Amino acid sequence: MEPLVILITGASGGIGAATAIRLARPSTSYKVKAIALHYNSNASKIESVEAEIKSIDPSIKIVSIQADLSSSEDVARLHSETVKECGVINVLFANAGTTSNASGPTGQLENVSLETFEKTWRVNTLSSYHLTQIVVPGMLEQSFGRVIYNSSVAALTGGVVGPHYASSKSALHGMLHFLSGRYAKEGLTFNAVAPALIEDTTMLPKGGDELKAKIPVGRLGKPEEIASVVEVMVGNGYISNKVWAIDGGWHPS
Repeated sequence: MEPLVILITGASGGIGAATAIRLARPSTSYKVKAIALHYNSNASKIESVEAEIKSIDPSIKIVSIQADLSSSEDVARLHSETVKECGVINVLFANAGTTSNASGPTGQLENVSLETFEKTWRVNTLSSYHLTQIVVPGMLEQSFGRVIYNSSVAALTGGVVGPHYASSKSALHGMLHFLSGRYAKEGLTFNAVAPALIEDTTMLPKGGDELKAKIPVGRLGKPEEIASVVEVMVGNGYISNKVWAIDGGWHPS
């Protein structure tokens, strides 16, 4: 396995930050060369993640890059700056996402404007596709690559956020199913994690008993539990074409 150059989008969020820290820990499966931490607005969180990674392994190069993933120009810049600072990306965790703040408690059809739908898709789906398109050539040159999308159980059930969000996440599944078959024999794997009700995240900073009651295990998930699954998908080259629901047993998949 090549030394890892990892790009994590949305690294200032709970899951992105936890994954960056998890992948920086010593592993028998891989060696990390560099981690690029993308963020949109929360620079202070990125600074704390950088500090923790440095305390784990000072040899890992860390760069932080601001970009608005609703802008294709910013997505391209994020890639070029990462490659310039870190080298060819061979692990992409496309984690960043948005609900675009649709009005109404559950984003009903009548409350989701075309503008909200489009922005949600640009961040959640188009930026993931765009980054995949521009990192795959470098992965092919190394005959090694890992592409992991952060989806949602909403892609499997419809969820409660709204049609804009659920459809943007389910599109990632079709994309990885196509790509995993295309590149399976060339050392590239494509997978997704599909979390539900994870505490200490932007979507769910905290939850009460009503939310916990929805989950069979009786509690909310933790960002570190998503990170541990991403770690497995990075280190294991025999896992591909998978969408793993991480939801405390809520959805039977």
